[in-house]
Amino acid sequence: MGKRVAVVLAGCGVYDGSEIHESSAVLVHLSREGAQAEVYAPDVDQMHVVDHVKGQPTQEKRNVLVESARIARGNIKDLAKLDVKGLDALIIPGGFGVAKNLSTWATQGKNCIISKEVEDVLKAFHAAKKPIGLCCISPVLAAKIFPGCELTVGHDTECEKWPYAKMAETMKELGCKHVNKHVTEIHVDVKNKLVTTSAFMCNAPIHEIYDGIGKMVKEVVRLA
Repeated sequence: MGKRVAVVLAGCGVYDGSEIHESSAVLVHLSREGAQAEVYAPDVDQMHVVDHVKGQPTQEKRNVLVESARIARGNIKDLAKLDVKGLDALIIPGGFGVAKNLSTWATQGKNCIISKEVEDVLKAFHAAKKPIGLCCISPVLAAKIFPGCELTVGHDTECEKWPYAKMAETMKELGCKHVNKHVTEIHVDVKNKLVTTSAFMCNAPIHEIYDGIGKMVKEVVRLA
């Protein structure tokens, strides 16, 4: 039997949910590694809904589980039902939904609160010494929950290629060790079994983002 890997989503769409290309890349690479993905999302309202053409919030209301089901092709479970015992690893793709629906990072930065369901799941995998893969913005969840852990969100010097580099500085302020890595590279925190890669934190061609996520997935499955 292949490894069973929980994939936690935060909606559908980069500006208010999970980043669709990252989520798809995770699922494709898990399939390639012979692992079985089990997709979960919290049954809560989104912080807000963003019109992805205009980049502006709308008055609409949407549910995180219902929206995430689009990516999972309907094969999804409520995060509240996740049982770490039957699973070998956890992966959380990026997208602003991580900072809006799984936590309050978007509005409160390093003083944010992580959703209790999400925090409980991360702590359960960590306590069971099961690997956790995080990409793009989702390493902020580990930065907040596991002080002193090692992570990458790419580079810590802002430029056209790394527009979100200030995130690395904020992680350092939380007491984490940030390791600069290229978009096609990963960082492995051996002690905490955390595998991270920058994905769309980098202004890079989509195939490089896909390849970096592939390395993250491969290492998570290897550690499981």
